[in-house]
Amino acid sequence: MSKAYQVVRDFEQTIAEWSGAKYGVAVSSCCNAIFLSLKYLNCIDQHPVCIPKHTYPGVATAILNAGYKPKFWNKKWHGRYQLYPYTIYDSALRFKKNMYAPYILYCLSFHHQKHLPIGRGGMILTDDKDAYDWLKMARFDGRQEKPLSEDNATICGWNMYMTPEQAARGLVLFDNIKDKNLPDLKVEDQHYPDLSTWEVFRT
Repeated sequence: MSKAYQVVRDFEQTIAEWSGAKYGVAVSSCCNAIFLSLKYLNCIDQHPVCIPKHTYPGVATAILNAGYKPKFWNKKWHGRYQLYPYTIYDSALRFKKNMYAPYILYCLSFHHQKHLPIGRGGMILTDDKDAYDWLKMARFDGRQEKPLSEDNATICGWNMYMTPEQAARGLVLFDNIKDKNLPDLKVEDQHYPDLSTWEVFRT
């Protein structure tokens, strides 16, 4: 991979260490982080994915696009919630030092309204080396971090990587907040709709 992408690796390592995780995989959005996490677990047709009915619509869309079925519950949440029964957490509204919990695919959002407002972007935190290796290739069209002339993809991936420009902005913004005790963003301030009433999710 081009040397320009070293800044992406620096950003991933910086956020992972600060959060308490071993690894970070930067992607193009939190919804894509959730999609890739579900594709990695590959548990299709075993269980529906239970999420709060008041959350961002892209989460339920990611569940559908990954081949699962969303199921909604009327439950209040703060900062993060589990995509039950799977070991995936949507932490779009939480960004704190040492927030990571072991054995979880922990998905972050860097939307312009979030604590680290890159504008667009997300990350998957994990302590699983196998997950880390697969997710890094999956977000980059199945490619490894090497020039095209030397590459030979072994999986069919997606175009969901974070650009070096986004990562560089993330490092600059992070330097201004890394020592702050950031409160969870309030769910009620996000004006999330009741997704259980949306026709697309009632099939």
